[in-house]
Amino acid sequence: MTRIPPCGASLEPVPNPVALAAEVKALLVAGRRDEASECFGRLVTLWQRRALRLAFHYLGNAGDADDAVQDAFVKLYAHMTTYRADLSFDAWFSRIVVNTCLDQLKARRRLPAWSAGLHDSARDLVESLATHEPSAERRMLGRDAWRAVSDAVRHLPARQREVFVLTHLDEQPPQAIAQALGMSPATVRVHLFRALRRLRSVLGDRL
Repeated sequence: MTRIPPCGASLEPVPNPVALAAEVKALLVAGRRDEASECFGRLVTLWQRRALRLAFHYLGNAGDADDAVQDAFVKLYAHMTTYRADLSFDAWFSRIVVNTCLDQLKARRRLPAWSAGLHDSARDLVESLATHEPSAERRMLGRDAWRAVSDAVRHLPARQREVFVLTHLDEQPPQAIAQALGMSPATVRVHLFRALRRLRSVLGDRL
């Protein structure tokens, strides 16, 4: 029987999320749930800031983004034994985050108006996490210009918004986005082209 070393036993850090996810899966399959939970905690640490940034820019609300990320990690752990190492972990988890955000948007439409600001007290914390390590595009823009871009992105058609967010905010390549959204790379490029054209018509020189 192959022996699985304890998580973190090596002094060398796990090189990428794929290796860490595969280790969590192996530990779960072997019934070593305590060690799997410990390793999964490292995976959460590795991905939390990125997931918050993605969810925040997708939902436009700090409280909803925090809730969506927590739900996404619960779903991720529940499905770790189905993870396929031949697929991009980034794309696989991004799809979980995106689908969770879609569920949040559907739930939001069913909530009474007075509940919309219940999570506003968490805004500063989540915004600081979501934007602590800005993308190259974010660094090129001032705060006011970035807010204008964010508002415009939230008004894009759904597919265009998804592709733009995953490309320019999550910085994923077309192939990974295609896996995450269940479409071809060519379709990803078409949606991105249309999103950029629409944003430039609204924002002009700010994009």
